[in-house]
Amino acid sequence: MTRILFVCHGNICRSPMAEFVFREMAEKRGMGALFHAASAATSGEELGNPVHQGTREKLQAVGISCADKRAVRLRPDDYRAWDLLLGMDSYNLSNMRRIFGGDPERRMYRLLDYSAHPRDIADPWYTGDFDATYADVCEGCGALLEHLLRGGLLLCVEGNAYSLAAIASCT
Repeated sequence: MTRILFVCHGNICRSPMAEFVFREMAEKRGMGALFHAASAATSGEELGNPVHQGTREKLQAVGISCADKRAVRLRPDDYRAWDLLLGMDSYNLSNMRRIFGGDPERRMYRLLDYSAHPRDIADPWYTGDFDATYADVCEGCGALLEHLLRGGLLLCVEGNAYSLAAIASCT
C-alpha cells in the first residue's frame, strides 16, 4: 500500500481537500485499497479544528464528505511513516524540511510538481477562492495518480503485490 501524506500550513483548507479528492479519485478507479491518504499541518495553530467551512462546502458540492476530519500536526517520525509527503506550496516544503531535518530519501514534493505546470497552490484562507484551490488540487491529484500508475510502482495489498502499471491497463 502506498502511503501519501498531504501537508499545508493549518490542515484545514488545502491538505484535507487534497486528501479527500485523492481518495475519491482512487476509489472511482477501483483502486482505493492501494493507497492510504491523510493530511497534516506544519503549524499548531488549528490543531483539533474541523475543516474550514469553504473547503467543506466545496467538497460537499461535488459529493465528497470530510465530516470527521480534524487538524493534526506533522511530527518528525512522519517522515519514515509515509512514502510521499506532499506540500501545497514551497513554504510548506521549507517547514517540512525543518521538521524532518531534510529530505534524504527524496519523499517530499509539492503536489503540483506532478502536473504539467508545477507551481504552488494558493491558500484559500487568504485568497477566499476555494474554487481555484479545488481546481489546482484536482489537477495535482489527477497528475499524481497518473504518475503512480505510469511508474509501475509495486504495492502490497493484503499480502499480494500489484503493479500499478498492470492495473492501469485493466481499468
